[in-house]
Amino acid sequence: MGDNPHNSSELPSFILTGFPRLQTSEQWLFLLFGTLYIVSIVGNALILFIIKEEQSLHQPMYYFLSLLSLNDLGVSFSTLPTVLATFCFHLRKISFDFCMAQMFFIHLFSFAESGILLVMSFDRYVAICNPLRYATVLTDARVACMGMFVIIRSFCMVFPLPFLLKRLPFCKANVLSHAYCLHPDLIRLPCGNITINNIFGLFIVISTFGLDSILILLSYVLILRSVIAIASREERLKALNTCVSHMSAVLIFYVPMVGVSMVARYGRHAPPYVHTLMSLIYLFVPPTLNPVIYSIKTKEIRRKLFKILVGTKF
Repeated sequence: MGDNPHNSSELPSFILTGFPRLQTSEQWLFLLFGTLYIVSIVGNALILFIIKEEQSLHQPMYYFLSLLSLNDLGVSFSTLPTVLATFCFHLRKISFDFCMAQMFFIHLFSFAESGILLVMSFDRYVAICNPLRYATVLTDARVACMGMFVIIRSFCMVFPLPFLLKRLPFCKANVLSHAYCLHPDLIRLPCGNITINNIFGLFIVISTFGLDSILILLSYVLILRSVIAIASREERLKALNTCVSHMSAVLIFYVPMVGVSMVARYGRHAPPYVHTLMSLIYLFVPPTLNPVIYSIKTKEIRRKLFKILVGTKF
């Protein structure tokens, strides 16, 4: 233990990093991230405001969209403090407790997003495959229960992670690969046995992302089967069009996540900026694009948004 810079009674601090070799361009990176944050925060806040104000949008589909927007705001605000500190104020040191808290909230909202996309796919399944039972199946009480289930499940999955890390000794140079704290990054730093951490991490990924993606795929298989059975081509396209926004949200969430996993698993010899770039896409793209996609593809939201922005009917 004499070699350990951190003994058992001392919690280590961590050093955040941005883009290696791009320190001279940090002002441009800050401008880029600032733009993404503004689009994400303003866009999702507008979605919430429009759904609250527009009585016609008080339906299960839009309640789930509100939950998605709230969750995307959570993702943005979870990374905002350390990204601003790193790129704007050049403050790279972060305490252990703050790092654990940030890691908890980032992963909480990531797991929750997967669950929200799952319940949204169920909403689309019921709307297309059983339209006559839609109002009786997706009552306000059931929608609230589904939302609570997503949040509670995410909390239960993520809650043990800080405690599993806190029990381990840290004796390496505690330099992180990103401007925020992520569990896959932190798990590389301890000197102790991390078998339990790896097993639990694999378990929660399979039981959330893995299970959710399979169920979302199954729901769309059933939706496609129902759509193909519709006689009218116009009605088929109309039914599929109601799923475009959700399918886009699923793709912009799961594709970067798969990319991050593939780079982590097979790209160990890739330049450090590749890992950083993939994690940035994973955390920044969905919260930024979701409100844009739903604003473009949802007529009621688009009309209300134009009314707010230009003060005229669209």
